[in-house]
Amino acid sequence: LTKKEQKIALSQEIAKNLMSSDWKRALLYLELAENEAQKTKKPDYYLAEIYTTAGDIYMSKDVLDIALDYYQKAYEIYKSTDNPDEVIKLKNNLAVIYAKMNNNSKALQLFKEVYHAKKDSGDTLRLAQILNNIGTLYLEMNLDSSLFYYQKSYKISHSLNNVRMNAYINTNLGRVYTLKNDSLKAKYFFINAKNIAKKSDDDKIKAFVYNSLSKHFLRLHQNDSAIYYAKKTLNLYPEDTYSFNVYYALHALQKAYANKNDFKNAYTYIKKYNQVRDSLDIEDKYANIERLKVEQDYKNRAQIQELQNQKKVFKIYLLALSFILAALILTILLIKYRNKIAKNKLEAELLLTKQKELEQRLEVKNKVLIGKAITEMHRTDIINGILTDLKQIRLRAVKKETQQAIEFILKRLKKELDTDIWKEFEVSFEQVHQSFYQNLNKKHPDLTPNERRLCALLFLDLTSKEISQITGLSFKSVENARTRLRKKLNLTNKKINLSTYLNSLS
Repeated sequence: LTKKEQKIALSQEIAKNLMSSDWKRALLYLELAENEAQKTKKPDYYLAEIYTTAGDIYMSKDVLDIALDYYQKAYEIYKSTDNPDEVIKLKNNLAVIYAKMNNNSKALQLFKEVYHAKKDSGDTLRLAQILNNIGTLYLEMNLDSSLFYYQKSYKISHSLNNVRMNAYINTNLGRVYTLKNDSLKAKYFFINAKNIAKKSDDDKIKAFVYNSLSKHFLRLHQNDSAIYYAKKTLNLYPEDTYSFNVYYALHALQKAYANKNDFKNAYTYIKKYNQVRDSLDIEDKYANIERLKVEQDYKNRAQIQELQNQKKVFKIYLLALSFILAALILTILLIKYRNKIAKNKLEAELLLTKQKELEQRLEVKNKVLIGKAITEMHRTDIINGILTDLKQIRLRAVKKETQQAIEFILKRLKKELDTDIWKEFEVSFEQVHQSFYQNLNKKHPDLTPNERRLCALLFLDLTSKEISQITGLSFKSVENARTRLRKKLNLTNKKINLSTYLNSLS
């Protein structure tokens, strides 16, 4: 290997080792590898592997759109250089991303292409994984198709000594038989999965199995068993860990305790569940914002490096041709002009990046507003249900001490309902969109509070179905309210979308 090739290989290896512990440094080493690859005689040969590594790093952080971009770049290079093995690997990676982005049709198409390409390869583990993935894609669309692919995967993986694969496929078969209401077969596969998980040192495998068991027992109304496996999941993680496995376990716990009429524990886990959900939402939005910044920073650093290289070349050129005054002056003017254009272009891109970042932050804030409204409505419904149940229990209670204890809990829960949800929503909304209500009141001063609230929800581009879910009104009531609002805003005979009109008032 040449020094450049050694540097490229070493930089990639360091980036892979750092991707879990120090993501930013991993990207810097990856950038170094890309710069060195560009200097070689055949840059595409090295760039394809570098882009694949970059896709892996972004995939590990669930920054799916950037990972998708890098995988596609690598895919096009390998395709043009006729490298079928790498093309198949990248098709599988692309399929996984499309599945995570809920583009099931595209994911299914790619997984099937990979399956047919690998069918006669002898790579049984990969075939079992692909079939398992296809089965999972069908799980919410067609249970019979899902079961068909899970069974094919099981037939292959059953003979493999791979703990991870066997744990996943046995669990997935338990899940699909649960949905098909075949409790005997579901029990058989869940027992297999549980026994396999016990032998594994991988907490993610155990969490997947235990959470699936918890959901299975919830569906069977066996609440104690559901609680047992949900708590086993939580025991795998420290208390301050916010992950989707913790999120699913807390969700199962609050439902199971509510089913048991253990409202104290149900309320405790509802609060923890909401905390984890809010944290995951924030982390998700933060990752989306950082995604754009990281991508643009990477491009800007590459452009700045290119300008610095040009300056070095210019200095050498200036020294070599210093005796030709006219040529020297002309060269200086041309370089300055080019640098000025590059600088202006760079500043324009930085400005565009900032604008996109602001727009994304606004979108995040809008989604947080909607999320809070939905959460409060859900919380209110749950507390109202608990209040109703407690009142019935109080009427049947014999001991006075029990009645007093229940009365105390009722007062505390009623206090939780005293908050005016929509007042808080409007205050938060006005903090994000300060000019909207001012312009709306100025142009349409005769709107009622309910109509103002509907305007705010339509401004956030919510559909009638989503507004119905948030407000608790029927779909037909929301549609009627929209019709009345159009008339009041003088839009009845105008071909303009109601949300578009309201967005013009911001």
